[in-house]
Amino acid sequence: MAKSDKKKLVKKKPAKTKLKLKVTGKKKLRRFAAPVVVTLPPPPVALGLSAVVLDRLWSVVMSRRDADPTISHSARLLSRGTAKVAQKFGEEAVECLIEAASGTRAGLIGESADVLYHLVVMWVNAGVRPDEVWAELKRREGISGIAEKASRAQKLPRALGARTTKIP
Repeated sequence: MAKSDKKKLVKKKPAKTKLKLKVTGKKKLRRFAAPVVVTLPPPPVALGLSAVVLDRLWSVVMSRRDADPTISHSARLLSRGTAKVAQKFGEEAVECLIEAASGTRAGLIGESADVLYHLVVMWVNAGVRPDEVWAELKRREGISGIAEKASRAQKLPRALGARTTKIP
């Protein structure tokens, strides 16, 4: 193999710049895109993983809410109040986004676990049970994300954001 060929095989580290997204029109996409066959991994339930893990985590956090804050991280977070619980969730979410943007798979997995833990702490703090969230997800199942978002926007008074300037 020639030296110049070996250089081409070396993987470059992901750039630490802002992500750029190029959106192409449907016409352009049809003209140049070849058919893609996607093989999906088995669903988590088939692998023995499911929301049961989050249900158990919720039970553990619930059991620790009245524990001694010096020996339980969950108790310490909950004792600091709603604002601190929400702030901590936000911090973990941002760390997760940073890992996703940098392309660090292991980091994304670890930060995702942190986000889920802090989400569960936020549920406990707010009195939300996992089965309520699962029921909402079930209700939305089979509904287009665009249609679901549009139905929520129609329910809001105009002053509260019925019109949005967010990217669709």
